Amino acid sequence: MEHTPPDLGCWLRLSMTHGVGRDAARRLLGAFNDPANIFSQTAAQLCQVVSAAQAQALLQAPQGLDDLLQDTLTWLHASPDPQVSRAVITLGDALYPAALLDTPDPPLMLYALGQTQALKDFQHERAVAMVGSRNPTPQGLINAREFAHSLTAQGLVVVSGMALGVDGAAHEGALQGAAPGALATIAWVGTGLDRVYPKQHRELAHRIAQQGLILSEYALGTPPLAHHFPQRNRLISGMSQATLVVEAALLSGSLITAKQALEQGRDVMAIPGSIHSPQSKGCHALIKQGAKLVESAQDVLEELQLPSQAIAPSPDQATLDWNDPDPAMSDEDTPLLEALGHDPVSLDALQARCGWPTAQLQAQLLELELMGQVGRLPGGLFQRIGSG
Repeated sequence: MEHTPPDLGCWLRLSMTHGVGRDAARRLLGAFNDPANIFSQTAAQLCQVVSAAQAQALLQAPQGLDDLLQDTLTWLHASPDPQVSRAVITLGDALYPAALLDTPDPPLMLYALGQTQALKDFQHERAVAMVGSRNPTPQGLINAREFAHSLTAQGLVVVSGMALGVDGAAHEGALQGAAPGALATIAWVGTGLDRVYPKQHRELAHRIAQQGLILSEYALGTPPLAHHFPQRNRLISGMSQATLVVEAALLSGSLITAKQALEQGRDVMAIPGSIHSPQSKGCHALIKQGAKLVESAQDVLEELQLPSQAIAPSPDQATLDWNDPDPAMSDEDTPLLEALGHDPVSLDALQARCGWPTAQLQAQLLELELMGQVGRLPGGLFQRIGSG
């Protein structure tokens, strides 16, 4: 199923006109009601709303408009999966998310792939943005999956950006935790929807379209330009009641999302981590500035003033517990886990703590890695995983 707005060509022309940004386009729509009326005005009439240069640009059809219109219509009608719909959604459309209209810079057009009709009933009060490092620690990946799994099991929607690292783990956890038929997750991307970026997430994108939504404000054919990703962050936070930062360095795009969330009047939360981990510095800075420190999904629900639902896990979910250590590898059986503690530690420092020969220590660490209880970090460091 596809959803095509009337006057699609006029909407594309407005969005493509050189020198006319989103703010000017919204002013024009406010003055002339719809794009078709804009292009029927004289230069003098347009100059009452925009500059003379912008008015002149509006009087000429942009190069490539016909090709983009044809490509967009082809894409809209070319869904190979009847369970996955495609839509182009414009300002004023019934499917346009109301939460974005309350933000300072709503897009003119949205491209949607997946469960598009779910936008009719979408409530941003029950959506949480989850963002974080593209190079997280093993514990950061587990936290992202675990929190997303728990939140969607409580009927919330997880919103993220489908980047490598925390974003991808959040989408994965959301897909695993959501009830059948529920909107699990929304991925805001920085490219056109006719391509998947990063390529490693092609299979993940397919599953998100089956159980959630992929959204973009960028026209088909748009490549992954660096400046698009900070721009799309305002949409991740704007479509959510709260933004949860899982892991972030001090100079991180996740902190941009958190800043935009605050500017939009949304809640900001952060998961603390090791004082020695660079990926925790951004979260700690946010907490110092007043972000809510959260240690569990229940903390998120309480901050949003949402009741916790007692939901029985599905057979698949019943076996999924990110915190439980392997029963064959408990703390009592493994002094090495106690020696590791919960902060990153080097092999030399660990050897000094336990006094084991290097070969024995490396063998035990490898065994714990294979069991998913220890993660190997950059710089030759090791870190215990889970709450153990």
